[in-house]
This record gives sequence, structure tokens and C-alpha cells, in this order.
Amino acid sequence: SSFLFSKYYHIVETKLIKFEDLLSKHIVDKIINNYQTKKNFYIGEKVTISDHMIQTAMLAEKNHSPKSLVCACLLHDYGHFVIEDPDLLVLKSLDGKHENVGFNFLKDYFKPEVTEPIKLHVQAKRYLCRNKSYYELLSDPSKISLELQGGIMNDEEAQKFTSLKFYKDAIILRKYDDDGKIPNIKMKKIDDYRDLITSQLSLQHY
Repeated sequence: SSFLFSKYYHIVETKLIKFEDLLSKHIVDKIINNYQTKKNFYIGEKVTISDHMIQTAMLAEKNHSPKSLVCACLLHDYGHFVIEDPDLLVLKSLDGKHENVGFNFLKDYFKPEVTEPIKLHVQAKRYLCRNKSYYELLSDPSKISLELQGGIMNDEEAQKFTSLKFYKDAIILRKYDDDGKIPNIKMKKIDDYRDLITSQLSLQHY
């Protein structure tokens, strides 16, 4: 009976592994498809959202960041793909809370090391803006969105932010975020990141 149980367990385990492989491929395909079909959203900057996120990931790679942070950089504005019309929100001066939208979608599929910095990257911006020299470096659209996102953090908010586990990763992500807005540079393609994205999936709860 132990042999039969072992054989049955192996079959079930094999089917679960195949299911996870299929699910992984589906999620990664969906993400890549969104990059390719929604690549013209601009949200007020001089580059598309897709190009901006890839540039941010390229900066993380250049600085030898861990794969989880590279992936977080690559997906940090993914919430704009989930929001129906991010450009319309900009025109109406509304905050779509893209960081929460992206986090709530991605947390079902990715490791916390990927999703937590994404959730916190707007807070990181508000925190860093306590330094006037940092604020002056922001692009005009980023300064406008700062006000919609709650403005510069006060002391209490800053203390709470710096008590969070992934706040340092969020700050690093945010700094790459600021620099990843250069038009007409040599770019990687989203397909180049397929293996990286797949490596950062966390599907054990399925």
C-alpha cells in the first residue's frame, strides 16, 4: 500500500508541477503582452510607461541589484496597465494609486521581495522629497503627481515608512525610477526579461 501511495503521490505532484508551469507561463505571457499592447501610454513623461519601466530595470542591472529588485523595477508602474486610462487621470489631476493597484495584482504571483518595493515606491518618493535637492531633480510631471500622492512626508509618516522591512529597496527603486526617463536610447525588449520574470514568481499558494 505504501508503494501505491507513493506512486499516487508522485502522479499528483507531477500534475501540480505541470499546472504551476502552465500558470507561470500564462502570467508571464500576460505581463509581456501588456507591455507590447499598451506601450504608448505616456502619463506626462517623455517616454512610454513600458520604456520607462525597462529603463528602470536596466539601471538596476547596471548597478548589480539582486534579481528581485530588477524585477520590481521592471514592474513598478504595472498598475498603470491595470488602470483603464491612466492618461485621463493625469488630465483630471487624479491619483489612480497605481502602486496599490499594481501591488494588489502582482502579489498573487510574485515574491514579497518584488511586490513590497513596488507598493512602497510612491512613499519612497514622498520620503525622499524631504530633501530639497532631491525634490528639485524631479521631472515636472513627477512634481505634479507628488501633490496628488499626498505631498512631502511629515516626520511621523517618515518614521513609519523607515520602520518597514522593504523601505530601503523602495528607495533604491525610486532613484532608478527617477533616472529611467530618457527618450531615444538603446533599449532592451520586454522579451529579454522573460526568464527573469519567471524566476521571481511565487506560486506555492496555488
